Amino acid sequence: MESWPPPLRQLRRWLVDPPAISSFEWIPNKTFASSLPFLSATVVCYLSLTVLLHRRLLPLPFPPPATLRLLSAAHNLFILLLSATMAAGASLSALAQMPSPRWLLCFPTSTPARGPIFFWAQIFYISKIYEFADTALILLAGGRRLSFLHVYHHAAVVVMCYLWLSTAQSLLPIALVTNASVHVVMYAYYLSASLGRPWRRRWKRGLTLLQIVQFVFSFTVSGGFLWLHFAGGGCEGMKGWIFNAAFNASLLALFQDFYSAAYSGAASATSGGGMEVKRSFN
Repeated sequence: MESWPPPLRQLRRWLVDPPAISSFEWIPNKTFASSLPFLSATVVCYLSLTVLLHRRLLPLPFPPPATLRLLSAAHNLFILLLSATMAAGASLSALAQMPSPRWLLCFPTSTPARGPIFFWAQIFYISKIYEFADTALILLAGGRRLSFLHVYHHAAVVVMCYLWLSTAQSLLPIALVTNASVHVVMYAYYLSASLGRPWRRRWKRGLTLLQIVQFVFSFTVSGGFLWLHFAGGGCEGMKGWIFNAAFNASLLALFQDFYSAAYSGAASATSGGGMEVKRSFN
């Protein structure tokens, strides 16, 4: 740690070294949110409430626009700051915990879900549950922007994060840093929009491209993981990776469809840049 620059040493004292972080361990059915019943109940409740509220089968207040903008701005600012903290914490934890660069792509077999990188994975997992508030804000605004892609993403990403931890998925450090970093930019966009300062069209398009690049990068590093797993003696978390890869593939297809509709051909000429930039997926 002495070789680290002073600012990074200070950040490490805050984000890596505290005992609650450095000694964290994911213990199934003991750590908060680590049981299958909890996961199942969380996803089922989210889907059920979303359907019931969207179809007006349960009462839902419609706050004044000014109140809704304030709630949205506070929510987006919180996620932006949390994402920046998670990106910094995961980056420093990976630097502190990894025995070699290979570790970033391939945890040795039987690696326990222990240490600071798994602490930040747990925070990331819980943050995905908090992000159900994205859906609540859409419903409070009338629900017109609610889409299958939005609901599918929010439900399935919680399952993915649970599997990262429960299988000690090898690409977890890279996934955490890249996803949290993209979320910083994405929620800056949402915060700006909620404050009445929407980004110019070229910046919105750039954010969409950044999200697509994230997918491509994810599949690229997956190639390294698979090589090390099958040719290098095995890596921990293959079951978690299979779900992650299938989930990413489905979202990439949906995301490319959104990009084509928003930014190509006649849609570009008629949309005026009004289509919403979708949430980042990982």
